[in-house]
Amino acid sequence: MALQHGNPADLLPVHWKSQITAWFAEDTPSFDYGGFVVGDSERTATLYGKSKGILAGVPFFDEIFAQAGCTVKWHLKEGTLVDPGSQGKIAVATVTGPVRKLLLGERVALNTLSRCSGVATKSRAMEELVRKAGYTGILAGTRKTTPGFRLVEKYGMIVGGVDGHRHDLSSMTMLKDNHIWARGSITEAVKAAKAAGGFALKVEVEVDSEEGADEAIAAGADIVMLDNFDGDGLKIAARSIKQRWAGKREFLLECSGGLTSDNVGTYINNDIDIISTSSIHQGVPHVDFSLKIDH
Repeated sequence: MALQHGNPADLLPVHWKSQITAWFAEDTPSFDYGGFVVGDSERTATLYGKSKGILAGVPFFDEIFAQAGCTVKWHLKEGTLVDPGSQGKIAVATVTGPVRKLLLGERVALNTLSRCSGVATKSRAMEELVRKAGYTGILAGTRKTTPGFRLVEKYGMIVGGVDGHRHDLSSMTMLKDNHIWARGSITEAVKAAKAAGGFALKVEVEVDSEEGADEAIAAGADIVMLDNFDGDGLKIAARSIKQRWAGKREFLLECSGGLTSDNVGTYINNDIDIISTSSIHQGVPHVDFSLKIDH
């Protein structure tokens, strides 16, 4: 888990703050009429956690209010459990600044924190499930993220304790069925990818049969994704491929497609090096937060 080795905020690129500026521009494209009503007197607001979940998205929340001219003091640490208990809410942070700026940042900050924490919560839960089931490999998300919000969702996966998988098309060459059909064969597609990416870029190939896996491995693929195999078929194929290529080629096997909290047991197979799933970041419940002006 990345949290055990450092601060996930240190992963963020230098340009990430411009995304927050764009979010403000979307939410307040011209006049702030509500801000006119409340004015600029300095006030304090409390961020409350109202549902149980993993706190994630702290640097985004901080920067949203920094750009609004406010300061944030956290009472809980990122990656820890937010548990409102029997009271129904728990103080998570305090935000201080001009009252109109508190309200200007409120919805942008809450939306971001709730979404990021929801992804982290689902990621942590799935990670715990696969470990309890005996899986020793890598649990990863996917690139099926919300356009414009990928950095937040990938950040939530990392805080939740899972692998974010490739972050974009430049991170790794993944050859899916459309690439292979367009190029003509797995072998030719892998050759082209290796020629363009060189030694520094891994190549992954999606296959739907053992024959396809063998062709990909022989062509030099670094990772082979066994896509949409059922539980028993996956176990048989993975064991067969690993035995057949033992001592001949180094490669990783990944499975993807259909993994949920309810069927983890049928997927657990330590011949598979990576289990990737979009269920930890697509359609996950948000963690409920609210921001209330102290009065």
